[in-house]
Amino acid sequence: MNANLKRCSVMALLALSPLYAQVSRKVLVVFGDSLSAGYGLPAGKSFPDDMQRTLDREGYLWRVVNLGISGDTTAGGVSRMQSAIRLKPSVVLLELGGNDGLRGLPLKTTRQNLETMITEFQQEGARVVLAGMTLPPNYGPDYIKGFEAIYRDLAAKYKLKLIPFLLADIVTPDLRYLQRDGFHPTAEGAEIVAQTVLRTVKPLLK
Repeated sequence: MNANLKRCSVMALLALSPLYAQVSRKVLVVFGDSLSAGYGLPAGKSFPDDMQRTLDREGYLWRVVNLGISGDTTAGGVSRMQSAIRLKPSVVLLELGGNDGLRGLPLKTTRQNLETMITEFQQEGARVVLAGMTLPPNYGPDYIKGFEAIYRDLAAKYKLKLIPFLLADIVTPDLRYLQRDGFHPTAEGAEIVAQTVLRTVKPLLK
């Protein structure tokens, strides 16, 4: 092989290597609502973005795909599952249900929709991590108790990794890690949420 041809071959391999790295990486889908989508944050500051940066820095060959849609409910999640399945994810972080609760939707419906998503993702070979949520006190203790139980019950039934409350590490007395609406994380809060998620997810990233 002459020097020019060899040089061209090396340059072609270097050009293709980033593409190969993306294709060869396993996929972790974050399937959620505004908390995943990064509502109120600059582009690139959502917690899935922070997860990707941490995984890259630590040498994990995984690609985090953010399929969060602001305002989405569990019914919306069921209707768009194929967008996630087409990516052939190895792991799915299922972060839906909060908007169901805030709208006071029937708990039975929320449970059924989450169960549908869990079983379909599992049938496609993905390992599901369930991100739990809670609600403000004004929704009443009975509804809140039933809402929180959905996540615990489904995690136990389907042997899922469970994050009991996704925002647990950023709900502080001064609310410094939350935006003014009191629901969505700030950019700094999103970084903390990313670490909350990764503590549960990392053991699956083999």
